[in-house]
Amino acid sequence: MNGHLNCQSKVVLVRGATRTGRKICFRGSGLCRLPAMAGFAVTVLSLSILAVVASNRAEAGQPQGGDSRREGNDANTQRGTKMKVRIGSTTFDAALFDNETAAAFKALLPLTLDMDELNGNEKMYDLSKPLPTSAYSPKRINSGDLMIWGNRTVVLFYKTFPTSYSYTRLGRIEDPSALEAAVGSGRVKVTFALE
Repeated sequence: MNGHLNCQSKVVLVRGATRTGRKICFRGSGLCRLPAMAGFAVTVLSLSILAVVASNRAEAGQPQGGDSRREGNDANTQRGTKMKVRIGSTTFDAALFDNETAAAFKALLPLTLDMDELNGNEKMYDLSKPLPTSAYSPKRINSGDLMIWGNRTVVLFYKTFPTSYSYTRLGRIEDPSALEAAVGSGRVKVTFALE
């Protein structure tokens, strides 16, 4: 065996890529590579496929690189529908993002929710019906973010913090500086309405 192990991986050799059909395996890794010339051919083929994918994304108007769902959600902040968020006697200007989830939420407006406190940084409410979602992990939550967790939990964040959870973006309060004081520490009635 000459120091090599038999590969148990599911590597498929391209017919005619190598005359010997031998694979070189790396001990304990389950990884295989083709001999030098075949490896070069696979690299060229891989780069060609990546170029076609990038070209198709550019034609479709999608951003290149990264998670397009996340970039799409982040990019929608300025194109959304304006709305008002009323908490007690305080009214905030907000915008819904331009995505399928926000469109479904908009169809429910005006909407008054008794939102529960959660984790000392957010208010949440479970809708009776699910919304369409496109979740991503934002890595960081900002005060004023309005999101959906799962497919039916509306979440209004009043603090900024890092997160490992995934959400679908609904919208954002434009100036959340007074948000934490307005929501208080317990259950709160929040009204979402179009301008």
